[in-house]
Amino acid sequence: MKNLIAQLLKFGVVGGISFVIDYGLMNLLIAGFHMNATLSATISFIVSLIFNYLASMHFVFTRRDDMAKWMEMLIFFVSSAIGLLINDVIIWIATGVMLPSGTIYSQHSTYLLYANIAKLVATVIVSVWNFVIRKWLLDAPAEGKQASPLARTIGKWSLEHTPKGWPR
Repeated sequence: MKNLIAQLLKFGVVGGISFVIDYGLMNLLIAGFHMNATLSATISFIVSLIFNYLASMHFVFTRRDDMAKWMEMLIFFVSSAIGLLINDVIIWIATGVMLPSGTIYSQHSTYLLYANIAKLVATVIVSVWNFVIRKWLLDAPAEGKQASPLARTIGKWSLEHTPKGWPR
């Protein structure tokens, strides 16, 4: 339990920095350039994702020796793409469905407020999604424990199907 709490704290720090990148860039694009909230959120999410991948795999999760690096990256980015979809749907509902058309120009502060509230809701949901999926499939199990059957199967398959010359 102590290791899980430490890991959750590290995940929170990395996520917090990613959030500042994501939230800050999204607000810059909406407030500064009057860009659509969903497009802004997509761009900012992708930029923060690059930092998040590097930091998460270095500081938060322990690399598994029984999984090829390419599969680790694939799982990380596919789960992140699902997180991006969740993020964009929540922001689109808040700014594109709940607000009248043209609010981005006629009531920009209201539009920005809805986008920011939606981003906070999306961040909480996507953070839980990311931690659960990454812990389940990417994190090396504690000493003396085994990874989930699905994670072991994916790891074994990835090592067997890694092209020659690719890093394992």
